[in-house]
Amino acid sequence: MKTSTDRETLRAIADEGNELALDRLADLADARGDLAELGDLLDEGSAYAGHLLTVRAVAAEDLRALQRLADVGCDEADRELTRLLQR
Repeated sequence: MKTSTDRETLRAIADEGNELALDRLADLADARGDLAELGDLLDEGSAYAGHLLTVRAVAAEDLRALQRLADVGCDEADRELTRLLQR
């Protein structure tokens, strides 16, 4: 299966409410380094996309990104932000 077809199929399934398809789209976006798409997936309700963005922000020690993620309700980002600030 081609990646574009795979993405199109996953998008169609995700649009029907399948959270696993949404998570798979997040994996594909993460593999491409597509932070904008990860952000869009987070906006669609993908907690997994929030996790992936948090992991990237922690690795980069990007406190602002962690704060933005925490502001939109990503508990993991909030915990990581607190941990980094307390060091």
